[in-house]
Amino acid sequence: MNTFRHIADQGVHEGHIWDLVVGEFESPTGERFTRDIVRSPGSVGIVPLFFDAEGVPSVVLVEQYRASFDEHIIEIPAGMRDIPGEDVRATAHRELREEVGLVATDLIELFVLRPSPGMSDATTHIFLARNCEHTDKDLQGVEEQSMQQLHLRLDTALDYVHGGRITDAKTVVGLLLTDRLVASGDVGLSQRSP
Repeated sequence: MNTFRHIADQGVHEGHIWDLVVGEFESPTGERFTRDIVRSPGSVGIVPLFFDAEGVPSVVLVEQYRASFDEHIIEIPAGMRDIPGEDVRATAHRELREEVGLVATDLIELFVLRPSPGMSDATTHIFLARNCEHTDKDLQGVEEQSMQQLHLRLDTALDYVHGGRITDAKTVVGLLLTDRLVASGDVGLSQRSP
């Protein structure tokens, strides 16, 4: 089987979290080429799921300012895997506590998303959090200090997706997969709303 081969990376910029490199590659025909690549430690996203007394599902989201778009974006709680050696589940638990003040006893990995394969090696592990209890938040950075927490019925959050109000990829994937699980009955109805 003819395959592509990664030869080397030349560093262009080393950032606080991401690095920009020019990768050199060889095609199956032997042609050499380069690509600009953002190297990333990866991230996590978490869908905190609750049910009210009637069994109606709801989720906790955040709306925060994103400088790259110069606007507020609605997202699931999320964060970077910026602590070397930290297990991905530990990162998910940490980010859930920091951003929305929740501790989950049940964390299920839903999907591993590759949000920008044309420019980055980033992956986002998306989890479903159930059986959540409240704890203190530990907001990080100026954007998180100003972000708003939203507790929405799942059907309302899905309306936001279909109406274009939620456009963040990890959030869309997380909400759609959560809805599929709820519809299939694969999630317990024991968790009540906060």
